[in-house]
Amino acid sequence: MYPWATADDEHGGSPHMHLTCSECYVVVSGHGRLETLNQEGHRTSSLQPGDVVWFSPGTIHRAVNDGDLRVVVVMQNSGLPEAGDAVMTFPPEHLTPEQYSIAASVLDRTGAASPERARERRDLAIEGFAELTRQWRRGNRSAYEDFCRAAADLVRPRLDSWAKTVHDGAQAAAQASLRQIDALRLGDFSHLFEATVTRIEQPSQQTLGMCGYLRAYDPVRRAGEPAAHG
Repeated sequence: MYPWATADDEHGGSPHMHLTCSECYVVVSGHGRLETLNQEGHRTSSLQPGDVVWFSPGTIHRAVNDGDLRVVVVMQNSGLPEAGDAVMTFPPEHLTPEQYSIAASVLDRTGAASPERARERRDLAIEGFAELTRQWRRGNRSAYEDFCRAAADLVRPRLDSWAKTVHDGAQAAAQASLRQIDALRLGDFSHLFEATVTRIEQPSQQTLGMCGYLRAYDPVRRAGEPAAHG
């Protein structure tokens, strides 16, 4: 998780929300906190080595790094998070398609990924998140609902491609498991003779994620031959 200091004297990543994917943190080392906001309210969960914390779509979340926080992040739905299923909590004026793409970019003027740009967008997302939590504490639930509405509008052009990703990945894998269960009921275990072993090395390229320095396995998986392993 990013160690960069924030305006509210914390350290960590960009608050954001997923619209169709659950997310899971497996804490590897260090310690920190997970701030969340959804219809249940604003909460903080401790993050210690060995902890597993997960949350469903509609949960705005912010990872706070209190000391060398490192996590393995497990995402649902065969890569949708890398296909835009995340909207950062920028202030409302940045939640239009034109303004959002500018605010969300980590590219500098040369087209290279820039830590400075990642930090700027993180700070902008924290500004919006702080206002959302302030409104919630004041009893104004509509601010959270307005953000959800704006996020849904932003991702609408991607929905057809998302549906295909889920159909070809997570849904296909679940259907294959159900077919295997049906076959086992009939005493047919022939699918066991089609077993394979697949290995992905740790990705060498480190990128600038929303919450920290990221080594994403999914692009490596998609570039490999066994596309059916969703």
